[in-house]
Amino acid sequence: MINFLRYRTVSYSVLAFIILSFTGLYIYRGFNYSVDFTGGTQVVVRFSKPVSLGQVRDLLRQEDWKGVVVSDFDKNEARIRIQDVSVESIGLGEKIKNILQKGLPDTGVELMQSEQVSSSIGKTLVWNALKAVFFALIAMLIYIFIRFRFSFAVGAIVALMHDVLAVLMVFLLLNWEISLDAIAALLIIVGYSVNDTIVIFARIREHLQEAGKYESLEHIVNQAINSTLRRTLLTSFSTLLAVASLLIIGGETLRSLSFALLLGIIFGTYSSIFIASPIMLMLYKGKKHGEKGEPVVVSQ
Repeated sequence: MINFLRYRTVSYSVLAFIILSFTGLYIYRGFNYSVDFTGGTQVVVRFSKPVSLGQVRDLLRQEDWKGVVVSDFDKNEARIRIQDVSVESIGLGEKIKNILQKGLPDTGVELMQSEQVSSSIGKTLVWNALKAVFFALIAMLIYIFIRFRFSFAVGAIVALMHDVLAVLMVFLLLNWEISLDAIAALLIIVGYSVNDTIVIFARIREHLQEAGKYESLEHIVNQAINSTLRRTLLTSFSTLLAVASLLIIGGETLRSLSFALLLGIIFGTYSSIFIASPIMLMLYKGKKHGEKGEPVVVSQ
């Protein structure tokens, strides 16, 4: 049996490092928000035949526009967003159309829509995204507190915060854009990670009910982690395969979503084993320590 709790000092150090690194990077650099949050100009163009979104993106980035985001809108249509606001958004749309027409001489380009994305709407989206993550964590805390104990709830929430901060720290390091897709990925990560944690906690509770068989609470927790380890690793590995395929084949449009999910699965698997259970063990108050060799008596 692997003694995972033997490494809890290291896991605490890693947790502290991630919190401090995230805080330092956020103060030093701040997030690189996409046009969804900062505001800008949105243009919809229609092509006479299918074109590569990567080619469209490369043509527009030659103009030194910030935050160029190109995505599918409809058949042979693309939605283009840039972090540039023109007093006359129609004029900017015509400029984009002319650039694409020049770069794609064999393809007809028609301007379907050109409008500004307000920065005030972006600020609202940022606030709503923060609220979504916050309320998701609070809901998890309440559920686990009711279903298990307060110490279990705190352990799970600390693990979830670790996952979210770790993913955001990587985005800060790489200076990648924080888009609506990235926020959606964070919420998915919260749900995925807590699932693994709940499975381990349920097994710990089962073993606590038979605590007389074990020498210490640490042994109970280690036993629970080891008994669910195969299930945890197989689930994470199979999910990683799907997300990795999405990252490789999905292209630029799904890059931030798939990359955030990939990071979340890795960090979530780690935190379920090395963060949630040690934190729970540190706060758990339902045990009485006997002498060495005596079983633990657990109050129910």
